Amino acid sequence: MMINKRLIGTVSESKKYIAGNVAAQWCSLAANIALMTALTGLLASLFHKTADKNSGFFTAAAAGAAVTVRFVCTLLSSRMGYLSSKTVKKVLREKIYEKLLRLGASYNGQVKTSEVVQVAVEGVEQLETYFGSYLPQFFYAMLAPLTLFVCLCFVNVPSAVVLLVCVPLIPVSIAAVQTWAKKLLSKYWGQYTALGDTFLENLQGLTTLKIYQADGFKNEEMNREAEKFRRITMKVLTMQLNSITIMDLIAYGGAALGVIMAATQFRAGNVTLSGCLLLILLSADFFIPMRQLGSFFHVAMNGMAAGDKIFRLLDLPETEEKTGCFPPDCDIVCTGLRFSYDGNSSGGGGFDNGGREILCGINMEFPKGRFVSIVGESGCGKSTVAAVLMGRNRGFGGSVEIGGRALADIRESELMKNITYVSHQSYLFKGTVRENLRMGKPDASDPELWEVLERVNMAGFLRSGGGLDTFLTEKASNLSGGQRQRLALARALLHDSSVYIFDEAASNIDVESENDIMREIHGLAGHKTVILISHRLANVTESDNIYVMDGGSVAESGSHEELLARGGIYAKLWNTQQSLENFGKDGTDI
Repeated sequence: MMINKRLIGTVSESKKYIAGNVAAQWCSLAANIALMTALTGLLASLFHKTADKNSGFFTAAAAGAAVTVRFVCTLLSSRMGYLSSKTVKKVLREKIYEKLLRLGASYNGQVKTSEVVQVAVEGVEQLETYFGSYLPQFFYAMLAPLTLFVCLCFVNVPSAVVLLVCVPLIPVSIAAVQTWAKKLLSKYWGQYTALGDTFLENLQGLTTLKIYQADGFKNEEMNREAEKFRRITMKVLTMQLNSITIMDLIAYGGAALGVIMAATQFRAGNVTLSGCLLLILLSADFFIPMRQLGSFFHVAMNGMAAGDKIFRLLDLPETEEKTGCFPPDCDIVCTGLRFSYDGNSSGGGGFDNGGREILCGINMEFPKGRFVSIVGESGCGKSTVAAVLMGRNRGFGGSVEIGGRALADIRESELMKNITYVSHQSYLFKGTVRENLRMGKPDASDPELWEVLERVNMAGFLRSGGGLDTFLTEKASNLSGGQRQRLALARALLHDSSVYIFDEAASNIDVESENDIMREIHGLAGHKTVILISHRLANVTESDNIYVMDGGSVAESGSHEELLARGGIYAKLWNTQQSLENFGKDGTDI
């Protein structure tokens, strides 16, 4: 009942702690039986006036020993529960993390980030209780009534049989509501995930909501999701209270029946006074373990539901393990490259054109050590090309080869090692400047860090403050946009890879920062393969080749001078941007 063999097998290390927990509880039960036996014997001898000092001392010694044993067993049980819970959290979170690593940079194409967070945090917490409390109690609840039955059979068989027969009524009542409860808890977790997803999205977009004064609308949406979650939560609580009421009736009714049987058998002369008292005192112990198990019913159901969600994540399909290395000759050639975000593709070259195409059979070449730019209006597919080259967009058609080797055959770790991607939203982590920079080169010395900071014109600012130990808040929000981009570029320079992709890396920042960043990008050209994606054409004029994209296709390509001479799309974009940038500089009224 509510035992998931795969779940237990996944965290097999916890089995020994569960067994230790059960053993400790059983020893505590045995000590209690010994205590009750000694106590009822003393009471009977007192009633019959046959007690003496020795019997009193014996009972006191037995009571002291039993209390000591139960105390030690309680500590051991708690310790075993803690170790089991600790193992579950460690193993499952490691497996979730390793799964995400195997899914790679494109993991969010199969699962929402909010769901991953909820499963790894709240879901694992539910399973911590499942392993630490429910499973030990389950096995102990099976063992305790049998132990008591064997002991009480030596006292009075009919009473022991009646008590044993009544015990299974508790799990029967649990099983009666299990199917309904499972469906209910599945809905509960689904609504919980939906609420978390809505909350995370609204929190991340809070500034945008405030700017457009749409926070009221999103607040109403959040309230609706919260109300749905409240209702499903109340249904779960109602189910739990009803099941507890039923179990209490059976447990206390069974104990009362045991008392009645003991009194009846004593009256009939089938049991001694001490035996009658022992039956009365131990009858409740028949039902207490199973009753406690019932109190963990909702924990078990939550654990099972959480386990299902964890296994859905762990069972997500993975691409075949790639064995290819990044070739030294890193010429990149895209032939007939097609991609659709709406298509249902198996990835790595298998393409389903069921959705709207973002890339429509484009041909591009990025020779080793050359400076190549991709330009075009917003939405033309520039960033999609970068995502394909980085391995994030796997469901593409056509072919992408690096040094003559198919992109799909190269290990993701090799791509990450040899291709550095810098966007206008490069992430800086909470921590020091030194910690963020060393992500690019873990063994970098402080002089190396200062050298690269000098190159991006950030050294002076940092020296006037905390230096390399300057603390960055989440997303480096305590820095300006230009400073964040400079640090992101410094980290990229430390990475020292063969290929650099700059995706609007100098957009939405101040002119000085843009000039510093573009100077370093141009400095990389010649000894590194540089792919620059930019909406501002003034930044691409020194490129060896420029691809102009329009509507998902390559409309034209060539050097800056060649494209201007053709008078095509590039020339029109250039003239438009130049007129806007020079507007008012000649004395025109602005």
